[in-house]
Amino acid sequence: MDLDFKEILTATMILFAVIDIVGSLPIIISLREKAGHIQSETASVIAAVLMIAFLFVGEQILSLIGINVNEFAVAGSLILFFLALEMILGITLFKDDEESNPKLASVFPLAFPLLAGPGSLTTLLSLRAEFETSNIIIAIVINIIFIYIVLKTSGKIQHAIGKNGIIIIRKVFGVVLLAIAVKLFTTNIQLLFN
Repeated sequence: MDLDFKEILTATMILFAVIDIVGSLPIIISLREKAGHIQSETASVIAAVLMIAFLFVGEQILSLIGINVNEFAVAGSLILFFLALEMILGITLFKDDEESNPKLASVFPLAFPLLAGPGSLTTLLSLRAEFETSNIIIAIVINIIFIYIVLKTSGKIQHAIGKNGIIIIRKVFGVVLLAIAVKLFTTNIQLLFN
């Protein structure tokens, strides 16, 4: 177990930008209104289990279909690029299935695909190509704790930040995510051609 504070911090920030829990507040608030209540614990635990499981078996699943981590990371960087554009430009490129059973709101669409979605799962494999697994797991746990706090206090956050505050935070993290997508793309495309 090779713990590296810089790796943990970087992986935590990357996952925080990709999961975009603050930017997802409007969706969380509307889910809470529809379902009446969100099980914060359930959503957080399921998201953590999905992310950690994918971190370990994602590579094996890819090798079964003949794709290596670098190829997946390049594809993932393109998804992150478009997610970042969504955040910065305020447009919707990816269409989500709208209606879900209010009783399942804590699992779907909250734990998956909102928290542990294609973006975060792709990012985990991309991070695994560059960072130690133990550091990534710590980064996942830090993010899950933060997610849990945000889910528990989403009503209070909504009143404190306001609609404009959420929009500003979303755009700032969009720019961060765009830079991360470019870095992932350039690093992994070089590894593919070498």
